[in-house]
Amino acid sequence: MAHGQTASGIVAGRLTADEIATNFSDLHPAHAPHEASVAADRCYFCYDAPCVTACPTEIDIPLFLRQIQSGQPESAARTIFDQNILGGMCARVCPTETLCQEACVRETAEGKPVEIGRLQRYATDALMATGQHPYVRAAPTGKTVVVVGAGPAGLACAHRLAVLGHEVVVHEAKSKSGGLNEFGIAAYKATNDFARLEVEWLLEIGGITIQNNSAFGSDIGLSDLQNQYDAVFFSIGLGGVNSLHAEGVDLNGVHHAVDFIEGVRQSDDLNELPIGRDVVVIGGGMTAVDAAVKAKLLGAQNVTIAYRRGQDAMGASRFEQDLATSRGVRIMSLVQPISVLGEGASDEIELGYTRSENGKLVATGETVRVSADQVFMAIGQTLDGAPPELTIEAGKIAVTGAGRTSMSGIWAGGDCASGGDDLTVTAVAEGRDAAMDIHEILIG
Repeated sequence: MAHGQTASGIVAGRLTADEIATNFSDLHPAHAPHEASVAADRCYFCYDAPCVTACPTEIDIPLFLRQIQSGQPESAARTIFDQNILGGMCARVCPTETLCQEACVRETAEGKPVEIGRLQRYATDALMATGQHPYVRAAPTGKTVVVVGAGPAGLACAHRLAVLGHEVVVHEAKSKSGGLNEFGIAAYKATNDFARLEVEWLLEIGGITIQNNSAFGSDIGLSDLQNQYDAVFFSIGLGGVNSLHAEGVDLNGVHHAVDFIEGVRQSDDLNELPIGRDVVVIGGGMTAVDAAVKAKLLGAQNVTIAYRRGQDAMGASRFEQDLATSRGVRIMSLVQPISVLGEGASDEIELGYTRSENGKLVATGETVRVSADQVFMAIGQTLDGAPPELTIEAGKIAVTGAGRTSMSGIWAGGDCASGGDDLTVTAVAEGRDAAMDIHEILIG
């Protein structure tokens, strides 16, 4: 048996260190100054810019592109940060191909949009590299707000409140801050520990205290927060995961995809991560694609995404699907898991073919078996640990307006709240807008 190998054929070190480094290098390398200027000059600088309408944070995209084109990247970054304080990470992970770039007039006319995402990264990186924070706090208001969860929504809310002069205390259950930016984003999209560096840069505004390893429910309760603070903002994300209803899911080698992705993100040495020879990922969203691509980059020989509906119904964008297939991932659509097979450890997975009848998914009765010494389940996440006093609708905290919950003085935003689309950029917008609403209520 090879060094590090298990009975199911999962082994570490399938690739050399150099191969791993190459595989996990930056997906979209940063622009050089001249490249950025030329790329920005492609913008028509539309007066009624459709790209702005398509941006959940409503960044003035034509303005920041003009600032880049005229050699002012730091000014461009300020334009971005005024609307999206996590603009650096969003530039790396935002599905621009289905948001601002899909709406770009160049995309409509030529099929080649302005590279808004890469240009946003160029600008934000330039300002962050100066070592200076672009904002100064207003005079102290004497009010203190608590934020539960240090993910994108919570950080955006905390920063805007701090700028407005409030004191902010953030309770974060994990040992690190950043939420999905730290634990759930594909490693090849946010290289060089960018999530941590961005949090540290954001905190330079002052007035924000983060208490890590402090979980709502076990370490703090709702009454404590209401008694100690002037307002409460919940941004606890979706901590639960859906279970796969199939036989054999308790076998060794079957894991939740979010745990696998977190393990890759937090690993100090990717060469020590064990990966199977034959990997199957169940699901069709971004998590499924990220898990599948990471498995391939770690050296898995055969990686398959199995999705129960047609490929056009996948939650992952066409760009992400193409990214997966370009890395050698096979996408099987219209199949659903029946059972994982093996003696103690996963060896195969049996999939049943499906078809759509009158809008409903039905089994055809045909099956196929695929080798699988590792199976990752990416079939959705659920709200876990929300205060029972709050109204829950469709599995999320019900909110109205700028994140107001069913209880006075309590707001919510990000993935845990209704109305969002589970994107980092949307979470930032919701955190920012909730902060402005909180400020208006507290100050009048």
